[in-house]
Amino acid sequence: MNFTIEFFRVRPSDEAHTTLDRISIGADNLDAATVKAKSLFDTLDMPQKPDGLRILDQVKRELFVWVPDAQDA
Repeated sequence: MNFTIEFFRVRPSDEAHTTLDRISIGADNLDAATVKAKSLFDTLDMPQKPDGLRILDQVKRELFVWVPDAQDA
């Protein structure tokens, strides 16, 4: 399956989201796409550090959202 991973920042004052980067990946399923997305979170070269990520399917439906917290660090 093809998935799109979007890395985003959130403005604290009004919770507005800005997309920093968007990449397409092929993965067997959502679980595999999630593992790949999380591994790219800290390693992908982006203009700013993202606050979170979301995974979209081929028709741009949101399948997964992840915002790391202190427990994930």
